[in-house]
Amino acid sequence: MDSLSPASRPPAGPVSGLSLAQDSALAHCTGQARFADDLPEPPGTLHAALVLSDAAHGRLLSLDTDTARAMPGVVAVIGPRDIPGRNDVSPSHRAGEYLFAEETVEHWGQAIGMVVATTRDAAVAAAKAVRAAVEPLPPVLSVEEALSRDALLLPPMVLERGNPAAVLATAPHRVFGTFRCGGQEHFYLEGQIALAVPGEDGDISVHSSTQHPTEVQHIAARVLGCDFNRITVQVRRMGGGFGGKESNASWVGAAAALGAQLTGRPVKLRLARKADMAATGKRHPFLFRWTAGFDDTGRILALDALLAADGGHVLDLSTGVIFRAVTHALNVLDVADVRIDGRVAKTNTVSNTAFRGFGGPQGVLLMEDVVRHVARATGRTPEAVRERNFAGGPNGSHTPYGQEIEGDLIRRVWAEAREGSEWDRRRVAIDHFNRTHPFKRRGLGSFVLAFGISFGVMHMNQAGALVHVYADGSIRLNHGGTEMGQGLFIKVAQIVADVFGVPLSRIRITATSTGEVPNTSPTAASTGTDLNGMAAQIAATAIRDRMVATAAAEWGVDPSEVVLEDGQARAGNHALGFGELATLCHLKRVSLSATGFYRTPGIHWDPAAMRGEPFFYFSYGASVAEVEVDTLTGEHRCTAAYLVQDCGRSLNPVVDLGQIEGAFVQGLGWLTCEELFWDPQGRLRTLGPSTYKIPGSRDVPPDFQVKLLADAPARANTVFRSKAVGEPPLMLATAVWNALKDATGTEALDLPATPERVLLALRDASRRDVAGAPGRDAAGAPGRDAVPEPEHGRGEETPA
Repeated sequence: MDSLSPASRPPAGPVSGLSLAQDSALAHCTGQARFADDLPEPPGTLHAALVLSDAAHGRLLSLDTDTARAMPGVVAVIGPRDIPGRNDVSPSHRAGEYLFAEETVEHWGQAIGMVVATTRDAAVAAAKAVRAAVEPLPPVLSVEEALSRDALLLPPMVLERGNPAAVLATAPHRVFGTFRCGGQEHFYLEGQIALAVPGEDGDISVHSSTQHPTEVQHIAARVLGCDFNRITVQVRRMGGGFGGKESNASWVGAAAALGAQLTGRPVKLRLARKADMAATGKRHPFLFRWTAGFDDTGRILALDALLAADGGHVLDLSTGVIFRAVTHALNVLDVADVRIDGRVAKTNTVSNTAFRGFGGPQGVLLMEDVVRHVARATGRTPEAVRERNFAGGPNGSHTPYGQEIEGDLIRRVWAEAREGSEWDRRRVAIDHFNRTHPFKRRGLGSFVLAFGISFGVMHMNQAGALVHVYADGSIRLNHGGTEMGQGLFIKVAQIVADVFGVPLSRIRITATSTGEVPNTSPTAASTGTDLNGMAAQIAATAIRDRMVATAAAEWGVDPSEVVLEDGQARAGNHALGFGELATLCHLKRVSLSATGFYRTPGIHWDPAAMRGEPFFYFSYGASVAEVEVDTLTGEHRCTAAYLVQDCGRSLNPVVDLGQIEGAFVQGLGWLTCEELFWDPQGRLRTLGPSTYKIPGSRDVPPDFQVKLLADAPARANTVFRSKAVGEPPLMLATAVWNALKDATGTEALDLPATPERVLLALRDASRRDVAGAPGRDAAGAPGRDAVPEPEHGRGEETPA
């Protein structure tokens, strides 16, 4: 059974829709919640440490392991030749993604071996004693250099509609721009960790901090050269993931499993923070180059843009990242003639990977930059230009790839954000402040979002669940989703409780395991509740229908008369407690166990034509942010934020509010303070909180208001008409970038907007105000003093 028809689906009951605490909230606060490193270590457990490359690029000539092998406590030193299966940890089945480097070192911090010892300290000390002989090769460290060499990890992904070249040539005005955004470290509180325990006959159990237990299973089996059924992966909870425990956790789990198989003893591999940051992938940095044509009203007529992602040294999950960046490049706007050229550059840095938003946060930046340039050229506000180009209404309502977007919700979330934030009052107050303060400036910015919900890889849009009802009426729930603090488990439990009409206390939440639900998709792409909640609802409904039929037969009534609610089964004057009904079903030999399977309906995608409907629905949101900037130092703070987020019919409002607030602050960090820095030798120099600044409590806006869009149930056939909330709110922090541009008076502000970059932007704006704006001529084309960038590797220049 793939899905429930609306007629057979029970209505949202008394549990779904309540604001309930995350299932482990109290255990987190008291320290009782057990993470992978808290699990009791089996007798004889060994500890592993990775040997990491200290060169960014070079030929790996040899490894000297003699000193390490002779050190106290060392049990094994493992390299690529010790792998019994394939030295391949690619999540996308691309060659060259190694567990341990073979002939070539591709980035600083790449794993080239592993030491297993009786203690973690002994393993770390021995790993440092391994000496690699590397013949240096020049590293490629920037997207620009990679593009100049045509060093790409996959062919360009081009989305095109209409004839943008012709329309650009005849547009009344043209403008162009180039900007960059940086990457972002996941900085989960719990680092990468796996505990592998060998069992009988070659079986291995892996306790992994992973968002994708099935991928850990598959890659461990690939490395060990065994069937998938030999590997069981389990995870009860993670201390944060954010995408960083999707593909990264898989090779960590595989390394632990390899150590366990080779030594015959349990092996724990836990990466220290510095090793974690050096060896694992991050959010993709992007380079943007674009040209736009527009008319006197600010209507954008055509756009030609390059979005170039820094993929790092191997592909990893970059195909999906650039897909989402390209499909979200227009965001809420309609441009009739458009060309988006998406590329993934190969550099000698760590392989960049999934991160909350998965390319969407980078993609939506494009039109914000375009809009501000068009606004300056036409003398309008960015908000007016954005409204002029909103999809729907008088403009087109379909994306360039052919999927309809809901213009009414776009306009509604923006209208509510503008009104709720008191935009007009704030604008007047900010203008007055700026006239009366010589060294401080305030700015006001906004943002509107449409974010597609589904995996871009079609086969991943599926989920399974397993539900048992025991004879006493207690219920055991298992599904393929993983809990990383986002509240997935409590939401799915609420759904199941309402199907059976029982209190939440009757539902037992259990650890995710490949031994219970096989072939699962990662908990990612904001689909966790949509997929797993629906699968659990299908399984629970199958059991409920059997129980209802049993009660109906016992009472001699039609099944349609039987109602399960408030912990009871009732029909007319007949009543049984839910536990009594479960006992009756057991005595009548009725199965009280069921699996549920769900696959997202109606989605499709043609990657060759770049056309289709890849998203089940869109999640909408809007934000307003106010900032204050010190013009002498460039230091700044977001002083106020007002967010409106479309959650459909929220399954758990307090959990959704927590996700929205946390996502916004994480986006704020990416856009303003989280800077990754590689030196000219390709060494990452931001390796911990002393050098890599994540947002703190004082970075949260003191005036921070969040509103869930009311009376907006999902139009798609989602579980109880709810909508995803994990990723979309991160992009609402884009309003802060726009507010900083408003405060500094410039369109040119690369990200992250650190105090140094803001100070430079202020100086550039000051020079421009004195000298005039050289970047455009009176017709809207680049002025003679502007330096045009080559477009898209085609040897063309921006129009002049």
